Amino acid sequence: MSAVIERADKWVMPTYRRLPVTFVRGEGVELFDDQGGRYLDFVAGIAVTALGHAHPAVTEAVAKQAAQLVHTSNLYYTEPFGRLAETLCGKLGWPDGKVFFANSGAEANECAIKLVRRWALDRYGPQRFGIVAAEGSFHGRTLAALAATGQPAKWEPFEPMPQGFTHVAYNDAQALEEALDGSHSAVLLEPIQGEGGVVVPTGGYLGSVRRTCDAQGMALMADEVQTGLGRTGRWFGFEHSAVVPDVVTLAKALGNGFPIGACVARGELAEAFRPGDHATTAGGGPVVCAAALAVLQTIEDQDLVSHAATAGAGLKLNLQELVSRHDLAVSVRGEGLLLGVQLREEVASDVVTAALEKGLLVNNVAPSVVRLCPPLIVDRQQCETAVDILDAVLSQVGGGPRP
Repeated sequence: MSAVIERADKWVMPTYRRLPVTFVRGEGVELFDDQGGRYLDFVAGIAVTALGHAHPAVTEAVAKQAAQLVHTSNLYYTEPFGRLAETLCGKLGWPDGKVFFANSGAEANECAIKLVRRWALDRYGPQRFGIVAAEGSFHGRTLAALAATGQPAKWEPFEPMPQGFTHVAYNDAQALEEALDGSHSAVLLEPIQGEGGVVVPTGGYLGSVRRTCDAQGMALMADEVQTGLGRTGRWFGFEHSAVVPDVVTLAKALGNGFPIGACVARGELAEAFRPGDHATTAGGGPVVCAAALAVLQTIEDQDLVSHAATAGAGLKLNLQELVSRHDLAVSVRGEGLLLGVQLREEVASDVVTAALEKGLLVNNVAPSVVRLCPPLIVDRQQCETAVDILDAVLSQVGGGPRP
């Protein structure tokens, strides 16, 4: 065990089962460890480093801003946060939009939860505070975001959970309608469930949810923390369904590794908060906003949304061919560069470990699901190399290819 790992294990709380590797440098789609090892990064910091590691546009923007102004708090104005808010509302096509900046996806979802409760209190009174979310969903680890998360095993050590959350089957519009009892103000959904195992709904699902929300006077919130900003081959995951939500939460790729989250709302929801209703000390700081502006500009300039769609389609096809050769693999699902390989057995962690040893980073989002979410800049050769490594890994873990 290296001194770095030994020190971290001694002093850092054990909230992660970290793999035994220490990274010291990144460049593009590659990471380098302290032993000189080289890895293709198809985790991308959990769908964070959309532009890859050490992207010069982000580096330049951060260095320039850090040399001028790092922090003032939200008691004052700075130039980057207003410009970033305008840019995000422009990407969404919301001329009546407003943004709250946070430091993470969980915080963005906490903001969204508070926002719809504030809106519903003004519109309906205190009786309609409930939020419907989906089984298998993931919205964060803070207490309200955890209560919204549809994974009871994650609640148990921290119960009692905050009240007001109802969970229904994902991709089941009828289950949503049947769960409504007049106490609900909003629905919170991921356009694709990422941490739930890369689960893609049928084409008409989000449209049905939108119609139900409209009929019941409820808000629709889209958790785009993982799916947003080009990851699925569209700027936002909800665009695959031609549905317009009322609130969108973002994080991960927005800062390319710098900690920033955003809750974006339109219409009445955008005006619901009053001074003092919500706050953050560091959210929307000049440096992280400068990083985010560089990210969005680079995605636009390099047409990385279209590239993610094309590269993802090619990677998905190669993975489907891989699945056809191995009994251990069942199917491939996902959109763009957010893909999951479904395994026949609960050995995803073994696949991840074996891939690491061969120089490929993937991760297990469920006991039988391996996720691939490389940077949006990934090229065809890198995708083919990753599939070749997975081919060898599935043979190793599953006992060889199908005869």
